[in-house]
Amino acid sequence: MLNKNKKQDLIKKFQTHAGDTGSSEVQIAILTAEIDELIGHLKNHPKDHSSRRGLLRKVSSRRHLLRYLLSENPESHEKLTKKLKIKQPRAAVKAVEPAEEELEELEKDTELNEKENETAVE
Repeated sequence: MLNKNKKQDLIKKFQTHAGDTGSSEVQIAILTAEIDELIGHLKNHPKDHSSRRGLLRKVSSRRHLLRYLLSENPESHEKLTKKLKIKQPRAAVKAVEPAEEELEELEKDTELNEKENETAVE
């Protein structure tokens, strides 16, 4: 459980404007801090299954908020994940930044389609 001072520090650090306490960025930062504390607790108490359930619930909630932030503001999502050192799922990485190989394949496909269209017209 985060104490009041830690929570206020996180809010000040990640708020998007003055008085912001509930934006996605702030909620994700708070959940990340709570997740880190729960992970430490579970390392010392591996048989605490109720805390493990709470951890899974927080991870799920953070994942949902990260997906929402990615769809609404990809730049903010990228900054936040780098700042908090959150590993992005493969699907999110591909959605943000296509690989060079994929770009080359797309260019080849469009060139082939254009050539096929030219030959069909003639």
